[in-house]
Amino acid sequence: MQPHGHPGRTPVLVFANSRGEILDYDGLDMAGASGHRFLLPENTELIELPQGSELFVLPGRFPVGMDQESREPALLDSNPYDSDDEISAVAAFMAPAHTAIYTAAYQSRDNAPLLPLFAYTAVGWMDGKFWVAAMRTDSDIRQDASRFDQQIINSKTTKLLATHLDNRLIQHLGKCCLTYGCPAARNYFLGRWEAPLPCSPVCNASCVGCISLQPSGCCPSTQDRIQFVPTAQELADIAVPHLKTADRSVVSFGQGCEGEPLLQAVTMEKAIRLIRGKTMRGTINLNTNGSLPEAVEKLAEAGLDSIRISLNSARPDYHRRYYRPSGFSLSDVRQSMKVMKSHNRHLSLNYFILPGFTDDPDEFAAFKELIESCRPDLIQMRNLNMDPEHYLKVVKHAPQRPAIGMVHWREQLAGQFPKLRFGYFNPALN
Repeated sequence: MQPHGHPGRTPVLVFANSRGEILDYDGLDMAGASGHRFLLPENTELIELPQGSELFVLPGRFPVGMDQESREPALLDSNPYDSDDEISAVAAFMAPAHTAIYTAAYQSRDNAPLLPLFAYTAVGWMDGKFWVAAMRTDSDIRQDASRFDQQIINSKTTKLLATHLDNRLIQHLGKCCLTYGCPAARNYFLGRWEAPLPCSPVCNASCVGCISLQPSGCCPSTQDRIQFVPTAQELADIAVPHLKTADRSVVSFGQGCEGEPLLQAVTMEKAIRLIRGKTMRGTINLNTNGSLPEAVEKLAEAGLDSIRISLNSARPDYHRRYYRPSGFSLSDVRQSMKVMKSHNRHLSLNYFILPGFTDDPDEFAAFKELIESCRPDLIQMRNLNMDPEHYLKVVKHAPQRPAIGMVHWREQLAGQFPKLRFGYFNPALN
């Protein structure tokens, strides 16, 4: 795990010139955004840019920094080194296991295009390093960039694909691994940790931030959705050897390259029974929107060990505006949580984090009520991969009070719910 210290002073603002080169400007300190508010990050809220992260230029957006005397937000609308040059704001897309405390601070121009489906964390520069307003939320190294050797990945993937030409799912995962660099697919071919079991080409929601299917003319999806439903045997042929041999083995239905796996509950139930007929080792997990509690009941009875239910909000209206569900509501999702707990199984919430929305006091109150009622074991603090302004507009966020801050949000939850764990990944349970 990469160590992260805090800076000795506030980093300065960074911006991109018209050629896409990233420059620092010591006339302004870096700022962070919490919803529509611009704030100066505390030094304890900053860490070095994690290895495996990327920097993005944000077209049509001027950077916002902090005036070093007044400590008020200040717009940088021209290149301080070349007044004829157009500039853009810059953000960090962080490596897995890291969660934003503030998003990038910028002001959009009228012609600003919609940003692609990534997360946009505030970033600055100091002492020859980039610094981000973020925290490491999981010590697990399963997706750290340093753990992947592309030559070994290519060799092992090619070999496994050649020996499983008849398994469509293994061939699909080969594309996920070699074309998209999916960390879960890479770990499957490396024979370790968590392996993916995508199974559903269809969905019962049309999420605004769906990463596998977007309407034409919108921001492009980041990967192709699976085009077929694997057989129970195809799923078991991946899961059984992995669960038997991998260290801290987990297999997970429900991946970024598919729709909603609960729509294939019959196939999943057969696969779970096939898997458990061959091995009791490892963890069988389901990543889902939690829309069909009756299906969750059958999967739990078949031997599903854990579930991760994704959630943008604990408030029905905000949930509906993001998920745009077909035939289900947040009350069904909550019932799925209770079903898993009634079977004494592990419940994680994949709670999409967007500073300014997640830590809105009213959202926080609703989330605490949900925790009390549904008793999750783990909160997975994953960044919302979506244009922040577009998200707030789509869900019609109308905050009544300032956000409490993501660090304070986590501290309060940990204090009020001492058994609740925080992380980023699906845990290996046995």
